[in-house]
Amino acid sequence: METAKETKYTLKQHAAFIMRGLGYLKTFPKPILLSKTLFSIVSALVPFVNLYFSALILNELAGARDQSRLINLVILTIGLNLLANLLKSLLSRWNDYCTAYEYHSILKIYSDKQLSMDFIDVQDSEVRQEYYKISQHHKGMGQGIRQLINTYDWFTMSAIQIIVSSALAFSLFLTRVPEGSPLIWLGSPLAVAAIFLVLACGILIPPRLYMWGDKELAESADHNNRNNRIFAFYIYKLMSDIGRAKDIHTYNQKHLINKGLTQHDYLGYWLPIFKKNSKATFYARIVTFTANGLIYLYIALKAYSGAFGVGSIVLYVGAIAQFSGGFSNILGNLAWLLTNNSYLEKVFNFLDIPNKMQSGSVPVEIRDDHEIEFYNVSFKYPSSDTYALKNFNFKFRAGERTAIVGQNGSGKTTMIKLLCRLYDPTDGIIQLNGVDIREYKYDEYMKVFSVVFQDFNLLPFTLGENVAAAATYDEERALEVLGKAGFDSRLEGMPNKLDTFLYKNFEGEGVEVSGGEAQKIALARALYKDSPIIVLDEPTAALDPIAEAEVYSKFNEIVSDKTAMYVSHRLSSCRFCDNIAVLHEGALVQQGSHDELVIDKNGKYYELWHAQAQYYSDEKV
Repeated sequence: METAKETKYTLKQHAAFIMRGLGYLKTFPKPILLSKTLFSIVSALVPFVNLYFSALILNELAGARDQSRLINLVILTIGLNLLANLLKSLLSRWNDYCTAYEYHSILKIYSDKQLSMDFIDVQDSEVRQEYYKISQHHKGMGQGIRQLINTYDWFTMSAIQIIVSSALAFSLFLTRVPEGSPLIWLGSPLAVAAIFLVLACGILIPPRLYMWGDKELAESADHNNRNNRIFAFYIYKLMSDIGRAKDIHTYNQKHLINKGLTQHDYLGYWLPIFKKNSKATFYARIVTFTANGLIYLYIALKAYSGAFGVGSIVLYVGAIAQFSGGFSNILGNLAWLLTNNSYLEKVFNFLDIPNKMQSGSVPVEIRDDHEIEFYNVSFKYPSSDTYALKNFNFKFRAGERTAIVGQNGSGKTTMIKLLCRLYDPTDGIIQLNGVDIREYKYDEYMKVFSVVFQDFNLLPFTLGENVAAAATYDEERALEVLGKAGFDSRLEGMPNKLDTFLYKNFEGEGVEVSGGEAQKIALARALYKDSPIIVLDEPTAALDPIAEAEVYSKFNEIVSDKTAMYVSHRLSSCRFCDNIAVLHEGALVQQGSHDELVIDKNGKYYELWHAQAQYYSDEKV
């Protein structure tokens, strides 16, 4: 298991990781650093108001007992406490408001990166695995950018505590014991050095013990994420997964699920870690209590000797406690920060993945007579040694309807992804109107295509937003394309028409649509875009053959003089096409019209056609 202890960094690298991580907080919608800084400063100062003025009041009570001075000190103490706590409450609410965006703002940084990455990297299994780890660290034990936020206010508060308490406690070591006192030795350099040594032990040893106890806890993030993945994100979700509910009930799989719950020894892993953590905490508190006791004894003896009044005891004890606590907090949080840098490095490695695909500068003219040509195009996926497409040559002429057919794995969808620049060819070039498509501006180039992939997705937003693929849209146009896609009858039954939410992810009254209905919405989305080239990649797989024939027939009318490409397993739906390209094992093996290809008994098309036709024939096989 990979752990944080495997990586060592220089002090410069540690600082660079932390500063870069804090830099991302500037992208948050609210000023989280400012709110945390102000809240931490005020929170650190509030206890000193009581310490300082309580000491003055006690000294006055033990001394002159001036009534007017006592009244003024009490009023001032109450007033300052009221103002300080009021300010603290206001800043606390503002800080809560700003930090409410923290969790999802960090996830947005990661999701924005995914949206801007080359598609080939998005699909890369190693990149997906790294993103999954980063996401789980963030959601689980909070490592990464989130850990910086969690420790920032503690650092700020502790720094203020150290500064103010040092100023208040400084006079403790300068105040002289009166001459002739048997405790005169309390002011000697040796006694002061001894107290500093005790103070240092009380400050430095407990954090080291806490680090020792927390070490395995901090390094167990991967195991914690694994448990979360197994229990929270998989096994427990089985219970509420409607798609799996039928199988679970039909096959009475509850015993199998219970086995999954019990076979992972959760306590067996964590119990030794928790025991070690508890032991470290016990030892640390013994050291803290011993050190504090010796320091408090020194303060009491010095007060007893007459070096200062009884009120100063409260001031010095409080100041030392604040100083010790602040220093311990800084050291403890520093340990977590340094451990966290190994997780920050994973975050930055992910965010720094470069976009390798060429970004062109040539503008694209939107017109109806675009022509596309593949020249000796070959492509293989990064994780494969086998070519998905090999020496592919084909020309899509303007205004033609072209069908791309072939068995599973023949390269049909790969060809479409190359055309849409989701990938770049390994070899060869693809041209649009005689220009390498890599030379075009990508956003403009994509306006040329309306695509419906076989594994399309709809979002849990309103029907109209799904059709337009936008937050605002033309309602008349959306209704028109839904009608052309054959969705008008289903639309009539929807409670809020175009404003009806699809699915129930965001809206409890959302409508569940069937696979066939979803495909019609996807087809309407392609029509709404109104691009000069329409690409349908197995968009009717969930429809029966008759419904599919109707869709293609309608699309044939809708496409009019536009260029259209159809990828389909069902050859009967492609008979109306002007040209048919037959792919097999990544290569173009035939092309021509249906009538030309079906008579070639030695061709792949003839084999595919008759393999399907037998199921629609009344003849016995």
